Amino acid sequence: MSRLFEKPNEKADPPPAASAASDFSVNVYLPEQRRLLLALAHQVILSKLALEPSPEIPREEKWLEEARGVFSTLYLHGQLRGCVGYALPVAPLFRAVSETALAAAFNDPRFSPVNNDEARELEVSLSVLSPLRPIRAEEIVVGVHGLLISDGSRRGLLLPQVPVENGWDRQTFLEETCRKANLPLDAWRRTAIESFTAEVFGDSNLNAR
Repeated sequence: MSRLFEKPNEKADPPPAASAASDFSVNVYLPEQRRLLLALAHQVILSKLALEPSPEIPREEKWLEEARGVFSTLYLHGQLRGCVGYALPVAPLFRAVSETALAAAFNDPRFSPVNNDEARELEVSLSVLSPLRPIRAEEIVVGVHGLLISDGSRRGLLLPQVPVENGWDRQTFLEETCRKANLPLDAWRRTAIESFTAEVFGDSNLNAR
């Protein structure tokens, strides 16, 4: 199955809630659903370290079978410890969270694999992405939209929180997304721009464990 693994900018703290301009409501998931997803992310990491099977999908929770793009971000004592995601909805939500949490813990090339002691101290933040849609440059709202800029096999993706954290305006956001794709900084003027929004939640605002 084709899938797109991405690593966002290293500054990946959860942003303030997106504004009402978002086309993917920040309230799609109920608190108990968010807790379930966060608990899943923790459990798959602990299960791998214990050489135990990963959790199975609860059969009664049909919403977990919807395909979503997901980024899993891990923190240890407030510092980024791993972040990997699927930019496209290539897997059901349950599997997307499981796979990206494992990849963030054990396969982010910027970090060594998480060990047992660290796993018990990790904080998790999940970004569940809306479907991609075409967008014109002038429609982009900083802090609401994430961007994917593509030209052939080159793709650059940045999450909605990245320009807020870095104090970028719209043009800088576009240029930095081009840089992520290894394209000229002005390539956004002549290449496809797609946008998405993200529902972001984590252990810092929900008791997941």
